[in-house]
Amino acid sequence: MSGHDNGRATDRGLSRRAFVKALGVGSAAAGGLVLGRPSFGQGTPPPAEVETNIAEFMAVPKKPWSLPGPFPGKVIHVADPACLVDDKPDAAVVNGMVQRGITGLTGKDMAASFKLLFAPDDVVGIKINPVGYPLINVRHEVVDAVIGWLTANGLPRERIIIWDRFDLMLAEARYTPERFPGVGIVGLQTMDEEGTKWRDAAGHHVSEANFDPKAYYFAKGVEGKAVRGYKDDEFYLNQHVFAGEYSYFGRLLTEKLTKFINIAVFKNTGNGVSMVTKNIGYGAVCNTGRLHAPLFFRVNTEVCAAPWVRDKMVLSIIDGIRGQYDDGPMMNAKFVYPWHSLYFATDPFALDMIGHRHLVEKRKAAGVAVNEHPRYTEYLYYGEKLGLGVADPARIQYVKL
Repeated sequence: MSGHDNGRATDRGLSRRAFVKALGVGSAAAGGLVLGRPSFGQGTPPPAEVETNIAEFMAVPKKPWSLPGPFPGKVIHVADPACLVDDKPDAAVVNGMVQRGITGLTGKDMAASFKLLFAPDDVVGIKINPVGYPLINVRHEVVDAVIGWLTANGLPRERIIIWDRFDLMLAEARYTPERFPGVGIVGLQTMDEEGTKWRDAAGHHVSEANFDPKAYYFAKGVEGKAVRGYKDDEFYLNQHVFAGEYSYFGRLLTEKLTKFINIAVFKNTGNGVSMVTKNIGYGAVCNTGRLHAPLFFRVNTEVCAAPWVRDKMVLSIIDGIRGQYDDGPMMNAKFVYPWHSLYFATDPFALDMIGHRHLVEKRKAAGVAVNEHPRYTEYLYYGEKLGLGVADPARIQYVKL
């Protein structure tokens, strides 16, 4: 495929139902590792340094609109308790929150805000997080409001694509053509038609063609072999497509989308957050299970530095209509609470820093033991060092509306 040791699958895979369970939706078999909790604990030192291809990413010249975008360090927080009625999102209120957030960020009306970030001939992706349906996934009402903004300003529905890494998770969260007519729905990683096999007739994973062999995140010596939390290497391959030192970017991102909006959920992963940078760091590439133990949060920053992300991710939103303050990133209803909030930024690192600080405040208020070791925000400061955003709280312009 590309000359790399891809580690292709060598046996038949899991059923759709078994795969969902293995991801952690009803089972702990491998879910925590697949979707990402830090592998280091309260007193454990961080993993040793691993060589990656970050220098290759940084050698590619930036575009005028590249991260951190036109508003580095600016974060808009819109809060409205009326957004939940009988514990269900109110579409009209959510739409108003989206409008207030976008105009508050840009200082322009909705039409001018669109022109600032997009052109009518763009193909715009909306990266969502479907995990935790129906309580803690990105809400349909938020996506509806974003699509309404795009189409009202001349972008045809057929040039909008809602996407995530796994097609089955999109379907589980009701991100379907029936719910979003005329809009593309794409999972980077798909199964065959029956959903019972992971390989094609030639013996390759059915999703191999969805990933770009020329666009990858490399981590030297880190392979998907004997990865903790997976029952065997074949099970790993079923979930991750490849198992070598390379995590490939989806062709959707490298070949089709010209811009994209990143919508994450307000939730934790261990003592850190699983918000906008992680939604891309572990959602834009395959073969991620191998990365948790040696790299974890660093992956978020370095994947965001890749030109296919850095030059295309023009707006980030955190859906905090509900939040989850513990036992993330998988859904645990015990820790889900109404937060009545949406956050907006062109700078994902400033956004995640504000999200982190707000989540720490919530965890403390709820009596959760919080480890505030710098390792849980170092990756955000690393993003600032790379010129991708602002992480220093003293330099972040936080505005609550």
